[in-house]
Amino acid sequence: MGHTTPVASRNEAVRGYRLRLPGPTEVPDRVQRAIARELVNHRGPEFRELLHETEELLRPLFGTENRVLFFAASGTGMMEASLANILAPGDRVLVMKNGQWGERFAAIAAAYGARVDSLEFPWGTAPDPEAIGEKLASAHYRAVLITHNESSTGVVADVARIGERVRGSDALLVVDAVSSLACVEVDQDGWGADIVISASQKGLMCPPGLGLASVSERAWRVVREERSTPRFYWDFRKAAAAAEKSETPFTPAISLIGGLREALLMIHQEGVANVLERHARLALALRAGCDALGLKSFPEPPAASNSVTALTVPEGLDGGEIVKTLYRNYRTVIAGSRNRLAGRVIRIGTMGSVSEADILADLHFLAATLNDLESAVDLGAGVAAGSEMLRG
Repeated sequence: MGHTTPVASRNEAVRGYRLRLPGPTEVPDRVQRAIARELVNHRGPEFRELLHETEELLRPLFGTENRVLFFAASGTGMMEASLANILAPGDRVLVMKNGQWGERFAAIAAAYGARVDSLEFPWGTAPDPEAIGEKLASAHYRAVLITHNESSTGVVADVARIGERVRGSDALLVVDAVSSLACVEVDQDGWGADIVISASQKGLMCPPGLGLASVSERAWRVVREERSTPRFYWDFRKAAAAAEKSETPFTPAISLIGGLREALLMIHQEGVANVLERHARLALALRAGCDALGLKSFPEPPAASNSVTALTVPEGLDGGEIVKTLYRNYRTVIAGSRNRLAGRVIRIGTMGSVSEADILADLHFLAATLNDLESAVDLGAGVAAGSEMLRG
């Protein structure tokens, strides 16, 4: 029978707790205070102003002039919403599978009765735009489904080049940007992406529960067709009609939208370009420090993500034990893998409000954890390598 921690002790133990997952991420105090503000009428002028301002602040992160639609939902909910609005049973879709989220996209499409073709790429590699172009030339597809930042493997896809291949076809390009938005550049309009979806709990520094979607005019022509799957809650048409009045069609996540506006104000005060550069610099420093500890990057540059660092576990160690020991001894929560990489890969988030101090603490505690697991490691090597990269 497992050991159960008494509630009082568990609450005490929250002190010093370090949330370093690839989502959900730590929520800054400023955002938490915004979430805690009194509720307002979701059909009143205060909420309309809040929603309008939040949408305006989001558009530069999406790289779009489109409307941004809001749902009370998770990232998976938005993946489903994107397909519910464009697919009818029997439609053919092309899904990029190079990790767990590509597989989920395929499963959702299949649940909606689509004929799913997959392009599979080794986990740890990015989708090949040329292979996508060749596939599009061989058949007619309603949509191409791509995960911009595959957080299960720490790989970022070149959506700009993929967009060039899709643009010459009738297919819509649907992009999952859940773990890339506000961490890696997203340029929906420049890429020619038709639907881009995201969620609140990663680079946007908010708790889970808020889903976002931006829809191109080309995609709207399909969304408005009656041939698509019957939909109600997920109906983009209802969401767009409500958005014209700065409202949502159903009860919104009012407090989360308030927190999101505060998070976006923080991002814009730092500067969007500066935020993206910070993510790149910190991810590079973390990979350099981990390399010095014998934890090699799972993906190869330039495919390595700036928001999720995936590391190959050295021979003789188990990734699950690293995760457990890091939490038990140092109150630091990172992720392993619950898929075909289980035990072989660990993952650390470099997204949201992460700082240089966070990265150096990660490297310090990782070294101590490896030492606890009797792995021969120079305890100061990781911090030294990470610090050198940050200085450079």
